[in-house]
Amino acid sequence: MNYGEIKEFDIANGEGVRVTLFVSGCTNHCEGCFQPQTWDFGYGRRFDSAAEKKILDFLDFPYADGVTFLGGEPMEPDNQRELVKLARKIRETHPDKTIWCFTGFVYDRDLVPGGKRYTEVTDELLGLIDVLVDGPFILAQRNIALTFRGSENQRVIDMKKTLAEGKVVLYLTD
Repeated sequence: MNYGEIKEFDIANGEGVRVTLFVSGCTNHCEGCFQPQTWDFGYGRRFDSAAEKKILDFLDFPYADGVTFLGGEPMEPDNQRELVKLARKIRETHPDKTIWCFTGFVYDRDLVPGGKRYTEVTDELLGLIDVLVDGPFILAQRNIALTFRGSENQRVIDMKKTLAEGKVVLYLTD
């Protein structure tokens, strides 16, 4: 997995101050995407132990509320396989920090058994995520007043409650 950037201080992509990992590679190619350079799976640098350490070190700061995975597309199969390892490590070393993930795929269509981005690690990764923002960015439904979303179709899902209840439970409903 490649990544384009790691930000230490991000207040736009989840609640509080977040460490954000912008992964590379996306097959959604949403019109109006704010980072089309990250569609290329080869964009940026290889995610390695130094990049992992950088994220974990940033999470050591008391002001860091958690980490956010975005991109590119975190739920592309190869990215899932790497992110699940990172998410496990974050849960081990920083259990009090939250994990958010933004995906252009739809949770209950694409990330469930039989879905187009379901892999052998999808269930585990989703179980490690606290909040999933799902759905493709649709330029015609763009709304800059939404919290943590760019278009009306996107949802902010509470993954812990969703998995416990067996149905989508929204984290935010604005």
